[in-house]
Amino acid sequence: MNKSLRQLFTAVIVLFVILGMSTTVLMTFRAGSLNADSRNSRALYHEFGVPRGSILASDGTVLAESDPSNDSLEYQRKYSNGTVYAPVTGYYSITARADRGVEASRNELLSGQSDSLWWNKFKSLLSGSQNRGASIETSINPKLQSLAYSLLGNRTGSVVAIEPSTGRILAMASTPSYDPNTLAVHDSTKANAAYSSLVQDASNPMLNRAISEHYPPGSTFKVVVAAAALESGKYKEDTQLPAGSSYTLPNTNTQLTNTTSAANGSNGKISMSDALAYSSNTAFAQLGVALGNKTISDQATKLGFGSSITVDGTSTTGVPMKATASSFPDTATADKLALASIGQGDTVETPLQNAMIAAAVANDGKLMQPTIVDRVRSSDLSVISQTSPSEYSQAFSSDTAKSLTNMMKSMVTKDAPSLQLTNAQVAAKSGTAQTGNNTSIDAWMIGFAPADNPKIAVAVVVRDAESAGSVTAGPIMKQIMQEALQ
Repeated sequence: MNKSLRQLFTAVIVLFVILGMSTTVLMTFRAGSLNADSRNSRALYHEFGVPRGSILASDGTVLAESDPSNDSLEYQRKYSNGTVYAPVTGYYSITARADRGVEASRNELLSGQSDSLWWNKFKSLLSGSQNRGASIETSINPKLQSLAYSLLGNRTGSVVAIEPSTGRILAMASTPSYDPNTLAVHDSTKANAAYSSLVQDASNPMLNRAISEHYPPGSTFKVVVAAAALESGKYKEDTQLPAGSSYTLPNTNTQLTNTTSAANGSNGKISMSDALAYSSNTAFAQLGVALGNKTISDQATKLGFGSSITVDGTSTTGVPMKATASSFPDTATADKLALASIGQGDTVETPLQNAMIAAAVANDGKLMQPTIVDRVRSSDLSVISQTSPSEYSQAFSSDTAKSLTNMMKSMVTKDAPSLQLTNAQVAAKSGTAQTGNNTSIDAWMIGFAPADNPKIAVAVVVRDAESAGSVTAGPIMKQIMQEALQ
């Protein structure tokens, strides 16, 4: 072989090696990014060419499913009562694919691409049939979810209901909401226009207020401070606390007052039980200062404060559904600590966090990990995975939980008897939080029932309310409990 032929042969071999390497890189290392590229129309047709798995309520009600379409994409996502369940389902569209909710947190399973579905994919390959996505069965009770949404009405707010013994989320409503069907259309121009309209809406309807919005919790946070006091061993239900009609915040001239005379106590003193029942600001502000930052912060941390709580999914199943971390200041001057101890100042919570507090009291101090998916089934209905209850923390002792239950029962009987159920005793705490000016308040209510054998824990918040928590949020909590205990 002469020199020219050898050089040509070498060049051909080098080109083949380069071609092989580039193909390997494209097919192996860049396959994921190429498939995810919105410009890749083949990936789009592939995704919409197979039926995506359904999302179901706990009773089998279909919340989201893929129906055959009359266009080239073959299947279109359909949402039943979309505005009611949007915080749970999220949406799936040709412009954003899986976004928010279970659509995102379980995307790999719904799309049929999860490694846990390998046997189904193998059978589909052998038989030449379609590879169908897995169905996701949530813990959502459709009656409670629909009721929560309707009770909130045209107000801004959220309702979260939890099964205390398991952590299963029974309802997660947020208003105002949006209809995922407007985003699921196959016309990209219409889908983009719908998305732009929603994100430009000043009411922010796509925000899941249950897990992604902070609110000052107001007097509902007094349950956390009471728990810290009881856990310290220095306080009991009948311990007399300094109270009075006013309290000057340390190192300031600012006077803190109560909204009712009953909260003032007698001769400047009030029992801790009555302080919670009548929501004494002067008592709990002074109690917070006496306990100190660390004691309250440690108790709040055990209840989930400071952590972004995962509600569903992992990085292998999609984009996890996470709650924004609630916050209590771990360091603060005495005046700010006093305000933070009554749920004002730098204390902020998500509705999920407040529901978890009520659930911990209801469950003898054991806080369960909140979950929203019960099980996953493959297309042949076999169970791929099932969620088992797991403990998030032992937030406080059972004795502390019993004392808190007694105090929260007293709040209902002494201060808000209209919240009592005919067939069950209710334990609850109201909150009315100032939000920055004298006319704007957030109305809160947390509680559980039956108080002696809890089946449901509820948190309700209504933003920019016209009345106090027990008046605005209380009736919503009561009706949710009534429906759950029927």
